[in-house]
Amino acid sequence: MKTFDWIVVGGGLAGSALSYELARTGFSVLLLEDSPAPSNGTRYSYGGIAYWSGTTELTKQLCQEGIEIHRHLSSELEADTQFREMQLLLVIDRDRDPETIAQQYQQFSVTPALLTPEAAKAAEPLLNSEAIAAALLLPHGHVSPEATVKAYNQAFLRAGGVMQIAQVTGLARMGDRIKGVITPTQIYEAGNVAVCAGGLSRALLKSVGISTRLYFTQAEIIETPPAEVQLQTIVMPAELKRFEMEAIAGSADQDALWDQPGHEVVSPILDIGAVQFQDGSLRIGQVSRTLTDPTAQADTSTSEASLRQAVGHFLPALKQLPGQWSSCLVSFSGDRLPLVGHFAVAEGIHLFSGFSNPFALLPSVARRFAQAAAGTTDQPDPLLAQLLPDRLI
Repeated sequence: MKTFDWIVVGGGLAGSALSYELARTGFSVLLLEDSPAPSNGTRYSYGGIAYWSGTTELTKQLCQEGIEIHRHLSSELEADTQFREMQLLLVIDRDRDPETIAQQYQQFSVTPALLTPEAAKAAEPLLNSEAIAAALLLPHGHVSPEATVKAYNQAFLRAGGVMQIAQVTGLARMGDRIKGVITPTQIYEAGNVAVCAGGLSRALLKSVGISTRLYFTQAEIIETPPAEVQLQTIVMPAELKRFEMEAIAGSADQDALWDQPGHEVVSPILDIGAVQFQDGSLRIGQVSRTLTDPTAQADTSTSEASLRQAVGHFLPALKQLPGQWSSCLVSFSGDRLPLVGHFAVAEGIHLFSGFSNPFALLPSVARRFAQAAAGTTDQPDPLLAQLLPDRLI
């Protein structure tokens, strides 16, 4: 049986980008995904690239590197990721103070323009201007999540990588070293294992006694077939509730709950938003729930009704569009920084997950991770060092 340099567990954006970068660096890599059509966080994401959202030297640099990679990624991967430059419209509720909210955005690397309701409607004709006090306008990038993963996977295979559909049910541990992964049919061996399984990563690591500060939400959206309506911007709320929810749910005093199925750590939130893809289909979301059982199911009809009511308030033309409700797991770290690196408690095991801004940060972090693994630089990567290692445990 072949022993690989790396096994990457999970074929979403994180696993696909990382496996490609490792393979192009010269490693032998096996990428394992449990389904030919996964229903993961990548599959149901907006595909937005919030490269404007860096607030520290670390995140500003990673965001800038990320957007530059995206601008050339289709050419590099020899496949269309459907990258485009767009505008992001962040709506401010009617009863909120626009100046106060706009001031909160001064910390970002790109500051937004504050628009009156009339100017916001000019930018997005489908907007109900009477529902808002104002809006913020920002430059934004966008890709098709599915096309991007497919492009990464094709380039990975051309680089000599091996991809297989297999459910990883455990990690093969021998003493203080992880030697590979376990599937229902066999054990695959590798010098290193990178866990990129999103919301399932916590339980997989826990199975070999490794605890980590990684959590997950059940994110719920409506996906429509191609529609005649034309959304000109990506629309989202200026005051996102998700990050506050993640900070509370990912705090140290809540950690023990995450290993006990049946809990809802904090109340669910709804951050209404909508994006239209190049084929005319839309994704409308999202409800986020912190249910500690990754297989828990929400009340589909109630969730869909809430989403339709909320989007209809801001974008009336979208309220009654035919569409399919779906949910997926979305991992998060609690401090909005990804959990990337090796575990000191066992050799050969790495985590690559928890990206709250995945399409902006992930391409650069994956590239830096692979270069560090290959030892192509004389000094340790100073940016990756800020993500290592005590934050993992």
